[in-house]
Amino acid sequence: MARFLGIDTSNYRTSAALFDSESRAWHNAGRLLEVPEGRIGLRQSDALFQHVQHLPERILELEKGFGTQIAAIAASTRPRAVEGSYMPCFLAGAGVARSMAHAQGIPFYEVSHQQGHLAAAAFSANALHLLREPFLAWHLSGGTTELLYVKPDAPLFSAEIIGGTDDLAAGQLIDRAGNLLGLPFPAGAQLEQLANDCTEPEKPFRPKVAGCRFSLSGAQNKIEKLYQTGAPRETVARYTIDIVGSAVMDATRQAVEEFHLPVLCAGGVMSNRRLQQRMRDAFDAQFAEPTLSGDNAVGVAVLAALLSGELL
Repeated sequence: MARFLGIDTSNYRTSAALFDSESRAWHNAGRLLEVPEGRIGLRQSDALFQHVQHLPERILELEKGFGTQIAAIAASTRPRAVEGSYMPCFLAGAGVARSMAHAQGIPFYEVSHQQGHLAAAAFSANALHLLREPFLAWHLSGGTTELLYVKPDAPLFSAEIIGGTDDLAAGQLIDRAGNLLGLPFPAGAQLEQLANDCTEPEKPFRPKVAGCRFSLSGAQNKIEKLYQTGAPRETVARYTIDIVGSAVMDATRQAVEEFHLPVLCAGGVMSNRRLQQRMRDAFDAQFAEPTLSGDNAVGVAVLAALLSGELL
């Protein structure tokens, strides 16, 4: 039995996960950070404090006695695997993981939050083979809207940004629309539920996409104006999701026409069923299941197995 522990402490979620490389079974323990009502985010200091509080509880949720059976531990230590990428909230998970590995005399691996998301999506879609070849990937989450060109690169893979937003992230736009409609943060799941009840959708604003890049700041103004006209909440929700979908679809189309590569989608925003269906129909895109879209400690644990030579 080869089991691996993954830890991820992003700006919105504390997560720990076990992964068995032989059976491919996994156990995830994740918890959203607490955001005060009416706010749409946290300061880094507040996020770090909550991670320090919550991470021991997440680890205790995992199977008792697993410590003696762990082959290696990995943790997200930065947002992206590029020079200068840094965010204090990852210190909480990295410190705990490094200490646990040292105490048990087993390897500790540093990975990025983005690499964890991509690994979670590839694993969940039964497409780990993608990590051995070039592919296109979306990382759509609360703070990231990036279209990536991913290719094998020691020790794992590299991801070059080839498109995405120039200002607001898709998740930020969704959360701001949710706040406008009185939804709790993060608003993605409830906004999707509202949108599904829309019977008279408004023709969406279509952001201009050039070179796989687009702006969403103008979309926020359009959403606010629609809300101010008295449009039903369901209509505003559907309008918001359709705007994001339009931009993502157009950028993907441009990238596929240029690179002719498969498309993998990762991040919490990509758990939206309407967006998934559009991407699947047009590009045969692959996705993580909803649980692994927004919580990627499982992906980090999978990366520990990859780095240990237990997969692929």
